Amino acid sequence: MKRLFSGMQPTGAPHIGNYLGAIRNWVDLQSTYEAIYCIVDMHALTIEYEPAQMQKRILEMASVLLACGIDAPRKCTLFVQSKVPQHTELAWILNTVTPMSELYRMTQFKAKAEQHESNVNVGLFTYPVLQAADILLYLGEVVPVGEDQVQHIETSRVIARKFNNRYGAVFPEPMEKVSIASRVRGLDGQAKMSKSLNNQIDVIEAPDSIVAKLKVAVTDPARKRRADPGNPEVCNIYALHGYFSTQEQCGWAAAGCRSAGIGCFDCKKVLWENIITQFAPIRARAIELLADPGHVSGVLDQGAERCRDLASGTMKRVKEAMGLV
Repeated sequence: MKRLFSGMQPTGAPHIGNYLGAIRNWVDLQSTYEAIYCIVDMHALTIEYEPAQMQKRILEMASVLLACGIDAPRKCTLFVQSKVPQHTELAWILNTVTPMSELYRMTQFKAKAEQHESNVNVGLFTYPVLQAADILLYLGEVVPVGEDQVQHIETSRVIARKFNNRYGAVFPEPMEKVSIASRVRGLDGQAKMSKSLNNQIDVIEAPDSIVAKLKVAVTDPARKRRADPGNPEVCNIYALHGYFSTQEQCGWAAAGCRSAGIGCFDCKKVLWENIITQFAPIRARAIELLADPGHVSGVLDQGAERCRDLASGTMKRVKEAMGLV
């Protein structure tokens, strides 16, 4: 099987945007690829955070991933990035072949720099190089991503090509596999769902909290409604119905929106009932896993041990090609 790599920052319990855009896809792909999944805590250092909360966030992320169906270590490998030091070692080496122009063109750096104006650090700028190292360290051929990450995978191919042209063929050029739910809007109806924007519903959020958030969630922003009156596609709640409701329910919501035959409360009520029902077993399993941190840590440690072995083999080839050994 082809080797697949993907990672997710430890923001604590992932939200439904993470689930729809990545986790659900990860669960499916672990049966058809040699899948390596990583909690990328080194990437998380590029924005300010509370150090005392980092391990808690890692444990929550790992517990929810396992609860969602990531079957590690049986079907895939799950580990924490910082437990495999070769990630940062390879990142430095790849820095020496990465053109500055490649990093200057990254649109996500510009967006992050605007979002974190008080902390525009070098790590934000070189983030794509570490991401390339994450993938290339395991000779990854396939990377499942949302559409906002496609540019990063293109850059990973450029970096692999630059290294191979200079030192010989070591790395495959990874290809992106874009999720069908690549951009999930947050409850503000504007930006992508994100914890930093506080516009998310977490996968293991309590039912009463889900209800409270959806009751006040934006439906159809006035500027969009004026531009396209009666179109349910402009409504964020309708978009979420597409992921959680039956075809019949989506048709009911669309017809009701066009004709004003239903109110927003009724439309939202069907949605929150479906979300709560779908995530109930995941929430229950995650709570069990969070109560057994030793088991979760064991899965992560086992994954890190395997990845250190794989990474050591890759770094041996890299250093030999570069004349470092």
